[in-house]
Amino acid sequence: MSLPDLVIRGGTLVTASDRFQADLAVTDGKITQIASRIEGGHEEIDASGLLVLPGGVDAHVHLAQEQGDGTVMADDFASGTRSAVAGGNTTVLPFALQRKGQSLREAVRDYHAQAEGQSWCDVSFHMIITDPTPQVLGQELPALVREGYTSFKVFMTYDDMVLNDAELLDVFDVARRENALVMVHAEGHDAIKYMTRKLEEQGKTAPYYHAEAHAQIAEREATHRAISHAQLVDVPIVIVHVSGRDPMEQIQWARARGLQVFAETCPQYVAMTAEDLKGLNMDFEGAKYVCSPPPRDSDSQAAIWQGLRDGTFDIFSSDHCPFYFDGENGTGKDNPRARTSFKWVPNGIPGVETRLPILFSEGVSKGRITLERFVALTSTNPAKLYGMYPQKGALIIGADADITLWDANRRAPVRQVDLHHGADYTPYEGMEITGWPVRTILGGRTVFAAGTFTEAAPTGRYLPRGYSPKQL
Repeated sequence: MSLPDLVIRGGTLVTASDRFQADLAVTDGKITQIASRIEGGHEEIDASGLLVLPGGVDAHVHLAQEQGDGTVMADDFASGTRSAVAGGNTTVLPFALQRKGQSLREAVRDYHAQAEGQSWCDVSFHMIITDPTPQVLGQELPALVREGYTSFKVFMTYDDMVLNDAELLDVFDVARRENALVMVHAEGHDAIKYMTRKLEEQGKTAPYYHAEAHAQIAEREATHRAISHAQLVDVPIVIVHVSGRDPMEQIQWARARGLQVFAETCPQYVAMTAEDLKGLNMDFEGAKYVCSPPPRDSDSQAAIWQGLRDGTFDIFSSDHCPFYFDGENGTGKDNPRARTSFKWVPNGIPGVETRLPILFSEGVSKGRITLERFVALTSTNPAKLYGMYPQKGALIIGADADITLWDANRRAPVRQVDLHHGADYTPYEGMEITGWPVRTILGGRTVFAAGTFTEAAPTGRYLPRGYSPKQL
């Protein structure tokens, strides 16, 4: 009998439902054996004292996304996926953004061109629909769903992305008919515009006031409206980047009535509050924390942790949306127009590399969630929700050998100088972390270990997907 390509020995394997001591063997990029003792392998890794987890699946990242206003996104596929791998992720799902007036098919084709040969981990694309023309709804979107692009995002705010209620209902109807999954950015556009105007009239233009303009009330209202539309059409939806108690209660209300509403939250809502947007005495440093929805208050943090424990949240994603702070020639957050009002500060923060360590440290290490729940939120559930399970998100025979080894006792602060993203800052600078990924294995090959990339070139693949959210 031939030896396996790789044997990982002596670690504690952790799944979404169990943990146990075992060896794990890999051949041709797949997990082929799990046993108390496996004899011999062409390569052997001693995982004694380490946790052996399925690689992270980050289901919400923005890479190489066109902004349209001169602002430059800080990560392309090369830098963004390197950062993902360094943070223990083996699969990411970024967005192919349709510009107004653009063919959806063209948007997907352009995004593939940017990703080709550049990805250090496996990738699959969501689509962003901003222009639901009859051509898009009647031909392009159904065809793309059938080709494996089985999820797409819609926005209820932002001038260049917002869909009105009639458009949302039309898009939801296509999703129901074609068996696709809709992700919803739920913030009330008109309420935000109203609050922004009122704040600017009062001279309240510092970055902090972004949090007041994007009030939790607007998120709550939009969440309920999105749920109502989904109920009317009878289609499952995902409410993404839920920030606090009010929108959570709408999701719980829907589930109590048997509706298929899935929920995602992110590191910024457990590790930051709106107070961070004040910077140093309401200065422009607060722009480093501007994202939408914004971080809320300590009550919202407590609610998010409860939701992570009790199943209100199905997945924990980064919403990695990286911009430079300084940038060049006015391309970063600190640009002349942004200095005039919070409404011009690019919305988004980097986080793909710090997503897993933050949840591990704040959740597992501090006893707020179990290891099994950590695996479910960060790997197994996103793989199931977006049609990649059991190929991804699992430590079972036949699954891709995407594996992350963790040192649960390693302590170190988050430091920009140690990170691999393209942004010139991290909003989590100095945050003390207990529990870090120490080796990332993609398809049975170590791609990152001990702070070093071990592959000479990117080897990530593109993954077409099915769709079956009832697996959750």
